[in-house]
Amino acid sequence: MWAPPSPFASNPLQTRTDLAQFLTSLLDPLAAHTSPGGSRIHLGFTGTHFDETAAHLEGFSRPIWGLASLLAGGGTYTGAERWVRGFESGTDPEHDEFWGDMRDRDQRMVECSAIGFCLAVAKEQIWDRMGQRGQGNLERWLGGMNDKKMPNTNWLWFRVFSNLGLSRVGSSYFSSERLKADMEHLDTFYIGDGWSRDGPEGVLQLDYYSSSFAIQFAQLVYSKLAWNEDRTRCENYRERARLFAKDFVWYFDAEGRAIPFGRSLTYRFAMSSFWGACAFADLELPSPLTWGVVKGLQLRNIRWWAKQAGAYNVDGTLTIGYVYPNMAMTENYNSPGSPYWCCKSFISLALPESHPFWAAQEEPYPLHLLSSFTKSLHKPFHIATHSATSSAALAHSYILSSGQRCSYAVKNSAAKYGKFAYSTAFGYSVAVSNGLGGPGLEEVGADSVLAFRDLEHVVLGGKNADVGAAGAAGAADIDLEDEGWRCRRRVDDARFKSTGRREELLRSVWRPYPGVEVETWLVPPAPESPLWHLRVHRVRSTRRLAVAEGGWAADGQRWDGRHLDAVADVSEFVTQRANRTRGYGYLESEGGDAVGAAVLTVSKSGVSGIVDLSPDEFAPAAGARRAGRALRTDANTSLMFPRAVVPMLVTELEPSKEGRDLWWVTAVFGVPARDGQEGPPEGWQAEWAKSPVIPEEIAKLII
Repeated sequence: MWAPPSPFASNPLQTRTDLAQFLTSLLDPLAAHTSPGGSRIHLGFTGTHFDETAAHLEGFSRPIWGLASLLAGGGTYTGAERWVRGFESGTDPEHDEFWGDMRDRDQRMVECSAIGFCLAVAKEQIWDRMGQRGQGNLERWLGGMNDKKMPNTNWLWFRVFSNLGLSRVGSSYFSSERLKADMEHLDTFYIGDGWSRDGPEGVLQLDYYSSSFAIQFAQLVYSKLAWNEDRTRCENYRERARLFAKDFVWYFDAEGRAIPFGRSLTYRFAMSSFWGACAFADLELPSPLTWGVVKGLQLRNIRWWAKQAGAYNVDGTLTIGYVYPNMAMTENYNSPGSPYWCCKSFISLALPESHPFWAAQEEPYPLHLLSSFTKSLHKPFHIATHSATSSAALAHSYILSSGQRCSYAVKNSAAKYGKFAYSTAFGYSVAVSNGLGGPGLEEVGADSVLAFRDLEHVVLGGKNADVGAAGAAGAADIDLEDEGWRCRRRVDDARFKSTGRREELLRSVWRPYPGVEVETWLVPPAPESPLWHLRVHRVRSTRRLAVAEGGWAADGQRWDGRHLDAVADVSEFVTQRANRTRGYGYLESEGGDAVGAAVLTVSKSGVSGIVDLSPDEFAPAAGARRAGRALRTDANTSLMFPRAVVPMLVTELEPSKEGRDLWWVTAVFGVPARDGQEGPPEGWQAEWAKSPVIPEEIAKLII
């Protein structure tokens, strides 16, 4: 299938010169979208919860992360004059392009972090080229946030960087008292093992804001800029980064992809800026994270993103979305200028060619040096895995997740924090509808979830209608278009459980409806079946429910761009591949006595499958047998594939009687296509044939 390539795909992105060229190629197209005074960059007409001027300021400010780094490292950019002129007009109250003074909790505060960083590292190239009046306006405007209220989150770092910048230019608006108070409060977010929450005690959010997007990145940059004034704190931050790096490396795979998890993913390769910040701070990390490994982690991620054509408009500006333009996965604070937060990953341009980061030979992902192919990450409640098979082509990097949620309202919060698993290759899906009574299953993006729909009280015309026993159906007859599906969003109890056979499992208790309690165990892969993970659910319900459980969302297309068709037997995949007709499609199997229903999809993205391992003789209480369905989800639900299909197990569940529990055991399989290749790698059939073993501790609970 032909598709226009990324405008940056030809850049090898192996050297400092290559990275600088990539940055300038991103900065150049912004000229056509810049206002006459230079202070506003208008990239589109979509809205945000904040005002349009602040959105234009985002477009102006966020590229400065890259521009300032380039200039600080001795580089030049002819278009830098646009930003010098923009600072003068944007902070001038008498100019038509004035940004407006900051108010309490103002979005303008977010954009001050890049400006403060710029003044701190590129004073000569930006500040010194401004006129005296312009300098006065800029310092007054930037210092205007020192007496304003701010959200109790990573936002406080934005004021820290503003004061760092004001300090470096000798401004009277610099407030050492405010800087000290903010730093002391930010340190209360720290929870150990290198990790910080994005907020005070009680916040259960440890996503990329706790790392590359904000906190870890900011701590490392601060540790270099404030070393002489605040050495003890800077040393603490550097030690935190050493601890954190040993966990954070698990969120990347050998091909450069990072695991999509949480909010603000339209920032894209900002996900890897932590590694560049380590270099900026001259921080040597513990083994196996040599300078060559760190360089590889950073550059492979940027290279992968440079190849994603859908991340860019035809003129080279960034789109809103992830791998392709997608408003469904965004937040209401994402303006057309928001994606340029990715420019944080250019911070390594502030370093000379002689720096160990650039002088080192790039090394591959250190999979062979990690102590195991799974690791429990206790602070974020994740279990990370890199599949350990005999073939490097058969690998899958992902996390199992429990216990996180955003501490405030965010669109698609359940999808961003509540799914059971998140993959570098298969990503995750979001809902594309919030219609009356809740979205239908095709619209809910039901990959890696256990979804429930109340059959007793369906919303019809704005009123509750009691369905009762009428319309009861077998699993094969469930109407997947009905609305009202609920997935795991809030977890009431999450913890790690040690076992004799595995290192640890993740256990969570959650309640999708009043009167419905679900206890879920997430079991990481075992060496005997490394491409499988298990989910075990104990369900107790006072309601009559429709239930659906999804595996990985895969590309729903064949090699020729047509949608997947059904096949009758798994051998057809082998035969068709042997005949060079590319055996893509989906298989729905009812199963037998030993194994329940199964669904297998084979497409351009690789292989995704799900199997019910809870037969009646193993779990006598499991009276609700599940049927397999390959569900073609609504377009643009998946972050990775505009047209996706999810292998699912579906059934109906009657209310629990006499306090009895229902148990389901689900095995989930996934092996992605290799980067640059199409379709599953050779040997996946042998891995599919392996049957994962239910841990003895869990089996005892079921029996």
